[in-house]
Amino acid sequence: MDFSLLLVMAVAVTGLIWLLDVVWLGKTRRARVAAVEAEAGEYLDDKSRKRVSKEPWFVDYSRSFFPVLVVVLLLRSFVVEPFQIPSGSMRPTLEIGDFILVNKFTYGLRLPVLNTRVVEIGEPQRGDVMVFRFPQEPSVNFIKRVVGLPGDRIRYEGKQLYVNGEPVPKALLNASPLEAPSELLLEERLGEVSHRIYNDPRDPGPQIRELVVPEGHYFTMGDNRDHSNDSRYWGFVPEENVVGKAFAVWMHWDGGLPSFTEIRLIQ
Repeated sequence: MDFSLLLVMAVAVTGLIWLLDVVWLGKTRRARVAAVEAEAGEYLDDKSRKRVSKEPWFVDYSRSFFPVLVVVLLLRSFVVEPFQIPSGSMRPTLEIGDFILVNKFTYGLRLPVLNTRVVEIGEPQRGDVMVFRFPQEPSVNFIKRVVGLPGDRIRYEGKQLYVNGEPVPKALLNASPLEAPSELLLEERLGEVSHRIYNDPRDPGPQIRELVVPEGHYFTMGDNRDHSNDSRYWGFVPEENVVGKAFAVWMHWDGGLPSFTEIRLIQ
C-alpha cells in the first residue's frame, strides 16, 4: 500500500468536494433558503435556516479534513516522515522496532508519489544513513548507510571496505558484544562519520574486487555487515529512488509498551 498515493488522493477528493460546495452546492442551499423565506414572507430563524441549508455529510467531512490532510501531506512530503525499522540489517545503529524520523529536504524537495526532485538542496554524503526505494521493488523502503558516491571506486574483501583505493579505518571495540556474542563489534570511520558495525568472523560474506559507482547512483551497505541485503547483492541505488536522510530515533516498540527512553540522534 502506497500511503503517499492514498494521502494525495484523499487531499484531491476532499479538496474537490470543498471546491464544488463553494461554487455550486453552497449556492444551491442559499437559493433554497431564499425561496423558503420568500414563500413564508419572513426571514427564517437560525434553527430553521440550518435545517433548510444543512450541508451533505460528505461536504461536512471534506471541509473538516481537507486542511488537516494538506498539512500532513506537506509535512510528510517536504519536511519529515516517520519510518519503522523492520529488520536487523542496520544493527547496532538501529534495532528492530526502532521508529525513526527521516529528513525529506536534506537531499532536495521531491514531489509526492512521483518522487521527482524539483528543488536541489543537497546530496547524500558518505556515512549518511539513507532511506530509499528498493530498486528491485520500488514500493518497499530500505534503509542503509551510504558508502559510495558517484564516481567512487568500491572494493570489499576480507571484511575490509576500500573507497578509492584507501581502506576505511575501523577499530575493534568488543570481541563478544552482549547483543551478538558470536560477532565482532567495531567502530568504523566513513568520511566524517564514526559509527559502529558488526562483523561475523564465521561468515566469509560477499567479495567485491572493485567497481565504480555510476553517475546518479549510490552504493549502500548495512552496518550489520554479514546480515544485510544491500548493494553488494543487488547493485546501486538510483538518485530518483532516494527518499531522505534518517536523523533520529523517536520511539522503540517491540510488541509490548512503547518506549521513549532510547530517543537519540542517528550517526
